[in-house]
Amino acid sequence: MADRDPDDASRPVEETVTVVVVDRDGERHELAVESGTRLRDALVDAGYSPYTAATSRLNCGGRGVCATCGVRIHTGPAPTHWHDRLAARFGYPRLSCQVVVDRPMTVELVDKLVWGGRE
Repeated sequence: MADRDPDDASRPVEETVTVVVVDRDGERHELAVESGTRLRDALVDAGYSPYTAATSRLNCGGRGVCATCGVRIHTGPAPTHWHDRLAARFGYPRLSCQVVVDRPMTVELVDKLVWGGRE
């Protein structure tokens, strides 16, 4: 985070949030993510793709309609997107493209055995 000139009130303050990513091998990694970033974008930018080999090329680009960017959120924001409310109810992973990083969170990358599966 760059130092802010106290006389420049027009420039926004960059705030970072810690996101702990548990990868598919169970290793934990800490990311410093700019507040307001979509979780999917933060994961992809940091090299922790929420996609499988096939869905990394066959996805909706973060529009919340293909259900391929699912992650388990252990700590973080409550579900707000319709898919995420159903995911919470039935135990499916939440869509990382529909989660805005605005507080510290812990997310787990999950293996997907079938399209949209619970595994």
